[in-house]
Amino acid sequence: MPPGPDATTRAWASAAVRHFARTTNLLVAARRFRIIGGDPRDAAVLRALLTGLGARETTEHDHDHDHADQLWCLGTPEESTPAIEHEADRPRGSTLVVIDAGRHLPAVDEDAFGPVAPARPGVLGVPMLSDDVFLVSTGRDPEDDSAADARLRWARRSMPVSRAVGAELRDGGLLRGTRIGVAMVLEPKTAVLSLLLRDAGADVVVYAHADETDDAVAEALRTTGMTVHASSTATLAQQKDLALAMLDTRPHVLLDDGSHLIRLAHQERPDLLGAMLGAAEETTSGLRPLRVLAERGQLGIPVIAVNDARTKTFFDNRYGTGQSTVFAVLDLVDRLTSATPHPALTGGSAVVAGFGHVGEGVALVLRALGFRVTVTETDPVRALQAQFAGYAVAPLVDAVRDADLVMSATGVRDTITVEALRACAPDAVVAVAGGVDQEIAIDDALAAGATRTTVGPKAERFTFPGGEHGVLVLDDGGCINITAAEGNPIEIMDLSFAVQLGAVRMLLEHGDELPRAVVPIDPEVDEATARVALAAFGSRAEPPVGPAEQPAEREPDVRTRRFGDPS
Repeated sequence: MPPGPDATTRAWASAAVRHFARTTNLLVAARRFRIIGGDPRDAAVLRALLTGLGARETTEHDHDHDHADQLWCLGTPEESTPAIEHEADRPRGSTLVVIDAGRHLPAVDEDAFGPVAPARPGVLGVPMLSDDVFLVSTGRDPEDDSAADARLRWARRSMPVSRAVGAELRDGGLLRGTRIGVAMVLEPKTAVLSLLLRDAGADVVVYAHADETDDAVAEALRTTGMTVHASSTATLAQQKDLALAMLDTRPHVLLDDGSHLIRLAHQERPDLLGAMLGAAEETTSGLRPLRVLAERGQLGIPVIAVNDARTKTFFDNRYGTGQSTVFAVLDLVDRLTSATPHPALTGGSAVVAGFGHVGEGVALVLRALGFRVTVTETDPVRALQAQFAGYAVAPLVDAVRDADLVMSATGVRDTITVEALRACAPDAVVAVAGGVDQEIAIDDALAAGATRTTVGPKAERFTFPGGEHGVLVLDDGGCINITAAEGNPIEIMDLSFAVQLGAVRMLLEHGDELPRAVVPIDPEVDEATARVALAAFGSRAEPPVGPAEQPAEREPDVRTRRFGDPS
């Protein structure tokens, strides 16, 4: 068997792909790519990483419709320029991102294509080639510019599914006179959702928690005339006041993330529930308490379970959260103040706590990056799934003893217990993929005498009494891809927000008929979302096949004929 890639090459490839994702907020999985030039060994490592993350390599000899979405340039500008010009000849609206991933020298001559223009921080448009061709250099950090308007435009162009559903709602006039409260992470993609709802005729009011608010994006929405109750500097008491102020606008429909505003309405503004058509919730952790309320007969409105839609859970939870959380963790590790690189940067050993859809995605990305992955899971069926997927399976306290990286993916409080933190290897990195407050038992660790010391941006070392080293906890155990990055990739949230728009349609058309319970999404919303998304990704599905029709006057034969005609 040939030797595997050296650690330096693997770290280079990881850093290049993470830079692309951080700069563009775009997806790797399901995208078509080509690699141009460079050392064949470098190209092989990059190819393995991209395909491991779910991308598909295409060549210039593929069918005309099979254009690359990403062109990874590793060699010289002389090699890259004709390949870029060839790929730029594409249907209008088909985006090409050219990544200058030259390992030692630039692989793309930006001046070869005429004037360039900023499309968003770190991304350059090439209007002389096409309105759909953009350049990214992995050797240059994006300028420190909030550029909220540019980021909104960039997100909107990459959200064709949500745009299509929003246009249907606008043309149908269904939202006119409806007030919709959006209580989600306030970043460019959520801003686009809010604007699509407004353009479809709704009166939209927005709330976001302080640690989930991009102030520049909030201000960009305010300049459009939208009411936004959010500030990144708000105290806990101020956040509650902002949330109540949003609820006091008396929204007919509430779109929530974590069900915090839905629950707050039940606790503090129950008089509003009678006038509401309902709500939609897009997270696993948010649906759990709502189902308890429903079981107790205390849920006062129908809540559409957006999280349970197949086009949400199978993609957002797995591919979106997997990519964005792991990449955000490694980006923070890369910035740690240390004389030597942390082992996690070259693909060491990792533990994933939980093997639901999020855990599957986290494990998939870690394995693609070269990590040896161990899964810990209390559900024996899911643990068996992890075993069949090729991962080691072990109890948490045993698994963390030699792990370089530990990621919780359960959405359950106290998953990473004090016992587990004490058992971690020295300087193990511990983080949460999505999740809830205290998924890492930080309060319990402090109560047990742990001290915390800042070691880098959003990184602290927790040291227990008698310990020499301690563990590195990222972002106070927060939702790492939101508070330390720009959330899930745009194309992923395009799917989730298309389902949110479908839930809005359900509530407007059938809200009076729905039970005060957690209500499944209409399967037609899933199917319609997937078909538009397939087209946006450049693919086509087989036409739907209905059940074979039976003559109206005759029931189907229930007898078996496998053993001859029945007597």
